[in-house]
Amino acid sequence: MAIPLFCAFSHLQLNTIFALLFTSFTVAVSFLLVKFNSWYYEPPLKPWQAPLPPGNLGLPFLGNMPRFFLAFKSGNPQSFIGSYIRKYKKRGLYKAFMFGQPTILATSPEVCKTVLMGEEQFVSGWPASTVALMGRKAFTSLAPHEHKRLRKLTAATLNGPPALHKFMPTLQFYITQALSNWASTPHPIALLTELRKVTFQIIADIFMACKPGERCDAVERQYRKLNLGVRAMPINFPGTAYHTALKSRKNLVALLQEVLDERRSLMQKEGSHRWDDTLEALILARDDVGKALTDEEIIDVLLMYLNAGHESSAHTIMWILIHLQKHPRVLEKIKKEHAEIRKSNGGIKSLSFEDFRKMRYTSHVIDETLRIINISPMVFRKSVRDVEINGYTIPKDWHVQTWMRQVHLDPEVYSDPFAFNPDRWENILLKQGAFIPFGAGVHMCPGNDFAKLEMAVFLHYATLDYRIEPQSQQAPTVYLPHPKPKDNYPVRVLQQEKPLSE
Repeated sequence: MAIPLFCAFSHLQLNTIFALLFTSFTVAVSFLLVKFNSWYYEPPLKPWQAPLPPGNLGLPFLGNMPRFFLAFKSGNPQSFIGSYIRKYKKRGLYKAFMFGQPTILATSPEVCKTVLMGEEQFVSGWPASTVALMGRKAFTSLAPHEHKRLRKLTAATLNGPPALHKFMPTLQFYITQALSNWASTPHPIALLTELRKVTFQIIADIFMACKPGERCDAVERQYRKLNLGVRAMPINFPGTAYHTALKSRKNLVALLQEVLDERRSLMQKEGSHRWDDTLEALILARDDVGKALTDEEIIDVLLMYLNAGHESSAHTIMWILIHLQKHPRVLEKIKKEHAEIRKSNGGIKSLSFEDFRKMRYTSHVIDETLRIINISPMVFRKSVRDVEINGYTIPKDWHVQTWMRQVHLDPEVYSDPFAFNPDRWENILLKQGAFIPFGAGVHMCPGNDFAKLEMAVFLHYATLDYRIEPQSQQAPTVYLPHPKPKDNYPVRVLQQEKPLSE
């Protein structure tokens, strides 16, 4: 009996030992996994340097991305930054590991302003996955001197009173045509889908004289696929959103190369300065030694502008219309403003740039929508040296995300921040960095004035001459890559029997 009992006891001891070893191994591996990114990426600091911001770098390769996607896909994107604030209190900046790189999350107006305006300390720092989609020569990828040169060359064709004045007829033509077509459609339309088409057609015509047709439709379809991969996990494997986006970029480059080749051929036959658009300006551009831009540079700049010039505008216009449906008082105030403008023009429906300058309340509605919706939750920068902000060190070569979403919805910056209230913009005094929907500094979106003009012109005709009727209860909001109702907001567009200005 002694031997079996001894064997049973030994077997029990072995099981206990194996269990302890397995538990110890699991704990050790878990500890190593949790600490690996910190050990590998966090630099040793000098004794006199401030510490790194609070936070953690998550798991190897994945970093904090699982929590990011969980927050945005759960319908509560605020919970991502909220988890840092709950754990570490309001510090204005936190450390994380995002999109494959060690990152500082800037979450206060002061820190965002310092990062966005600090040209000598921070440069564009978009993730490598985004650079692969937008191109090596897009503004998101350029060195400061190259960025400054190309921005100066192209921004003049898009912003400023002379350019905006020139765009008024084009904007009005496409917008009134689209509204008329939608009103003649006997069935509901998916508003966001249709807005994407019309805003893309506008920017394509303005930038490269691309008229409605199969080519422009094909380019717009490829952009839809491209944008689904911008904030997806950068996994280049068939079936993933990022893989599909890379294929769409390849198709877009081929389509834009055709446009570029055709324009060059026409310019050789008919002479330059006929089109007076961005494509012509890019073809004719020369640097200080007389060198022309390469095809890659021209195509990447076009690809970036065409995308930025239609996607954000389409989403913002849709959200303005959604909020106007929910807030009849705001709708009546904006109708009154536009009716007065039309009446002052003797009932003439066409608008001038001077009319746009009179749209004060419309501007408040646009700003409030940009603030509350946050089409892009953050922008990306990269530190070129160790920088101390708010008592913390941002290490050299670390990436920085300025979280506009957190700033715009901070109750310490805006009272009742989740309430849609355009009246808050009357005589509002905001500190720098508190309202940054288009970024700030040298990397501020070069088409911000054009975007606001496009939205205002659309609202003029949509509110005076038409009635927008939602066809269902608002669907759940999808937040990636940009916030939108899951069903793209189906509506009926009905022509007013008697325009409100009459």
